[in-house]
Amino acid sequence: MRDLFPGNRPKWRPWIRRILLDLDARLDFGIFRSGGSIRELFERFSAFMDRFHVSGWRRWIVVEPLSEAATWGLAGSILMLALAIPAFQETSDEDWLKKTDIAVVFLDRYGTEVGTRGIKQNDAVPLEELPDHLIKAVLATEDRHFYEHFGIDFGGTFRALLTNARAGGVVQGGSSLSQQLAKNLFLSNERTIERKVKEAFLAVWLETRLTKAEILKLYLDRAYMGGGTYGVNAASLYYFGKSARDVNLAEAAMLAGLFKAPTKFAPHVNLPAARGRANVVLDNLVDAGFMTEGQVFGARRNPATAIDRRDQAAPNYYLDWAFDEMKKLVNSFPKNITERTFIARTALDMNLQRAADNAVETLLKQHGRDYNVRQAAAVLADIDGSVRAMVGGRDYGASQFNRATDAQRQPGSSFKPYVYATALMNGFKPTSVVVDGPICIGNWCPQNYGRSYSGSMTLTTALTKSINVIPVKLSIALGGNAGPKAGRAKIIETARKFGIRSPLPDTPSLPIGADEVNVLEHTVAYATFPNKGMAVTPHALLEVRSAAGETIWRFDRDGPKPRRVIPEQVAADMSLMMSKVVEEGTARRATLSGVKSAGKTGTTNAYRDAWFVGFTGNMVCGVWYGNDDYQPLNRLTGGALPAMTWHEIMAYAHQGIELKNLIGVAPNPSTTAPADIVTEGTKSGNDNLPRPALLTDRGSQTLQRIERLMEGLATPPAKPGERTTGLGPQPAPSPVPNAISAAEGNPRAPAVRSN
Repeated sequence: MRDLFPGNRPKWRPWIRRILLDLDARLDFGIFRSGGSIRELFERFSAFMDRFHVSGWRRWIVVEPLSEAATWGLAGSILMLALAIPAFQETSDEDWLKKTDIAVVFLDRYGTEVGTRGIKQNDAVPLEELPDHLIKAVLATEDRHFYEHFGIDFGGTFRALLTNARAGGVVQGGSSLSQQLAKNLFLSNERTIERKVKEAFLAVWLETRLTKAEILKLYLDRAYMGGGTYGVNAASLYYFGKSARDVNLAEAAMLAGLFKAPTKFAPHVNLPAARGRANVVLDNLVDAGFMTEGQVFGARRNPATAIDRRDQAAPNYYLDWAFDEMKKLVNSFPKNITERTFIARTALDMNLQRAADNAVETLLKQHGRDYNVRQAAAVLADIDGSVRAMVGGRDYGASQFNRATDAQRQPGSSFKPYVYATALMNGFKPTSVVVDGPICIGNWCPQNYGRSYSGSMTLTTALTKSINVIPVKLSIALGGNAGPKAGRAKIIETARKFGIRSPLPDTPSLPIGADEVNVLEHTVAYATFPNKGMAVTPHALLEVRSAAGETIWRFDRDGPKPRRVIPEQVAADMSLMMSKVVEEGTARRATLSGVKSAGKTGTTNAYRDAWFVGFTGNMVCGVWYGNDDYQPLNRLTGGALPAMTWHEIMAYAHQGIELKNLIGVAPNPSTTAPADIVTEGTKSGNDNLPRPALLTDRGSQTLQRIERLMEGLATPPAKPGERTTGLGPQPAPSPVPNAISAAEGNPRAPAVRSN
C-alpha cells in the first residue's frame, strides 16, 4: 500500500541509502588501494631479494641446508622447551637443595637407638679431606669426563650405546654424574623415557646452579650405598668401621663399585661379587689414566674385607618406612622449623621384630621348598595403629624392596570382611540366611574353593567357610535396583574408610578380593574391628625431637585422630563372625591358647598369594606369602603358613602382657596369657628370644612423666614471666599446684603404649 502512495514514504530512507553507498564505495576503494600498495611492496621486496639470489651448487650445498637447519632448529627448540617444562617443575621447591637433606636417629618405643637414616651434614667429611684415590675411583667408574662436560657427556653416552649394542644388553651406563645426582635429588628410579629426558634437563640445570665441586660432594653424600647407608662416609663406617678419610685404595675401589648396584655388590651380602666389582674399578683407574698398573697392584693382591654383620639383624625395612614417613612429616612442618637433624622415637619393639623375622625365616626354611614359596611379609601393630614390627622380605641385604608397604598383591578372601561389614550396615544380620548357589554377572560366574555349593546358611557360616558366592550375592543385594555396580561402590567406600588407599578398580570379582592392596594398610584396616568401629592410621613415629632435645611433633598431639567408620555393634558382630574363622573355619592353625582372636584367611587364583590377617583385643597382625615373580605356589592357602606364622608372632607378642577382651566375643579366660601359649607343634627360633618387656600402659606413661620432669630440672632457671620445661623457657601459663599434678592432668602428655 505504501508503494501506491509515494508521498507516505519516510524521508530518512534515501539519506540512509546514500550513506551506505558512500561507505561501500570508500571501502572498495580502500581495498583496491591497499591491494595495489601490497603488490608494489612485494615487487620491491622481490627486487631487493633478487640481489641475494643464489643458484647452482651454492644454493644446494650452502643455502638450502642452512634454511632447513633453521627450520628444524626452531621446531626442535619448541620441542625442547615443551620437554624441559616438566623437568624444571621438579625444581619449583625453593628448598630443593635441602628437601632430602635430613638426618634421623631412630629410637625404639623404649628409647633405645636402633638405627639412622639420611645424611648428617654436621658429620660429613669435606670434599678436600677425602682421599684422592677414592675420588679418582668414583670418577673413573661413574664419569671420567666429569670436569669436561656441562651436565651431559654426549661422547660417553654414544660409547655406552655402542658397547651395549655389541653386548646385546645393558652392560654400560651412559648417564653422567650430574644426571645421576639429578635423579637422586628430584626423580625416582623408574626406567622410562620421560625420566631420562627430565634427568638430562635437570643435569644441565644443576650445572648452572652449582660448581663441579658442589655437584661431586652432593653425589658422594646422597647416593644410596647399600645396608641402609647413604653417602661414602656412612658406607665406609658401616662396611669398614672407619671414616671415608681413612680408606685405602682397595676399600675405595669397593666403595666406588657400590654406586652402580649397591644391592648386588654390597660386601656384607656377597663379598666375592663386591671384590670382583672392585677389581673392575681398579681396571677403570688404569684405563682412564688416573693410576698405573703398578699403583693398583697392591690393592689387587690385598682386596678389602668388610665387617661381618650377618648377626646384626637391624630392622632395616622398618627404618626405611619410618624414614619415608619422616620425610613427609618434615615437609609438613611450619617454615619456621629449620632443623635438618632429628631424633625420632618409633613404635618399634625390637623383641617383637626379631620374633617376626625368626618366625618368617624358620617357616620358609622348613616349608618353603614344599610350597614353592620364597618370600613373605608381615606387619604387627597395636590396635591404635602404631606398628611394632615389620617384615618387608626374607633378606634385606638381597633386596631392599619392602613387600609390606610397596608390594600390591591380591588379598583374596581376606577382603571379604569389608563386604560383610558393608552388608551389616545395610540391614543384614550375622544370622541372616543366604543361599550358596550358582550366580553369574555377565559372563563371569564365581566358584567356591571346593567347586561345590552348600545351599542355605547364615552370614556367619558363609564367612567361616569362606564361601565365594555369598559376597558376590551380597554386592548385588547392596546395589538393589541400582544394580551390582552400586553395591560394589558401597563396598569400596567402606574399604576406603577403613584405610585402604590402594586403587580398587570396580570389577565383578572385587568382593572376593581380586583387587590389590598392600600388607600394611590391609593389616591396620582390620584394627577397626577391635577398636569398636574406629579406624586408625598406621604409623611408625611416636615423637620427633630436634638434635637439642626440643619436642617438635608428637603423634598423640599432632597426628591424625581415630575416626568412626562403622557402628560399634557392627564391629562387635564382625569380631564374633571372624572369631569363628579361627575357632571353626579355615584359620584353626592360628588359634592362640587362652587368648580370644579373630581374623580371615585369603588365597588367590592359581595360588599366587596366601594371607592371614587377624587380631586380638591387644594387637593386629597380617601375614602374606608369595613370590616376587608371581609364580604360583604349590597349593599354599592362607590357613597354612600364613596362619602358622601369625600364631608364632602373636603368641610371642602376648606373653606376659595384660590381655584386653575382644569386643563381641566372650572374655579371655585370664587377664594374662598362659605360659604354654606357644605350643610344641609350632615352636620356632622365637623360643630362645628375650621375652617382651613386661611394661604396662600405666607404667610406660609414668616413666614418660618422670622423664619430662627430669628434663625440666635439667633446664636452666627461667627468667621472670617464663616457665621451665624440657623444651626450654616458655611463656608462663596460669599457676598449677605442682609439677606432678600438672603432668598427670595434661591430656596431651606423650605416652609409650605398651601391652
